Amino acid sequence: MIFGKIEYLNLLPFHVFMKRFTRSTQQKLLMEYKKNVPAKINDAFVNRRVDAAFISSVKAKNSLHVNLGIIAKKEVKSVIVIPSDTDKKDAESASSNLLAELLHVKGEVLIGDKALRYALAYNDYIDLAQLWNEKYHLPFVFALLCYHKDKKQYKKIEKAFLKREVKIPQYLLQKAAKKTYIAPKEILEYLQLISYKLDYKAKKGLKKFYKTV
Repeated sequence: MIFGKIEYLNLLPFHVFMKRFTRSTQQKLLMEYKKNVPAKINDAFVNRRVDAAFISSVKAKNSLHVNLGIIAKKEVKSVIVIPSDTDKKDAESASSNLLAELLHVKGEVLIGDKALRYALAYNDYIDLAQLWNEKYHLPFVFALLCYHKDKKQYKKIEKAFLKREVKIPQYLLQKAAKKTYIAPKEILEYLQLISYKLDYKAKKGLKKFYKTV
């Protein structure tokens, strides 16, 4: 199994979980990771260079997926626009660039850890998930865990991941903080803004997005 890995902080709990899930030698041998930014992982998935990944919602519409996603119920801080008279898209993004257009927000789109660093340092930004929620009173689903085959395996991953809260070991938290230049306390606070279960309201939010596109 080749899994497309996006190394943003919003997926840190999932990566910690997957390390434990693939603990046995046999499973480790069967699991390989291909790391990249969301836009590149989308392309790798479409061209079947990876078997599964969290795929941007705009690209995941017709793909097989389980009830796992990257979801913001209100604010998210890692998908923002810095207002200006000229538009600048984030090359790493797919759904977020489109979301800025749909919400008629002009400026520079920033996603991921660099966006979170900016949001923690400044307040002159627009949080796109929060704006979406204010407009539609629904969560925004940024990505879905999609797969090409082996549905049983991914349903097993979904069930196990949602079963209990993932605790991030201190050494991994420190490692993430060093890599992203974001303090461990701020990482943990940020992760409280992220939801992974594609529940009824999240599905409504996703349906609304697809209708709006």
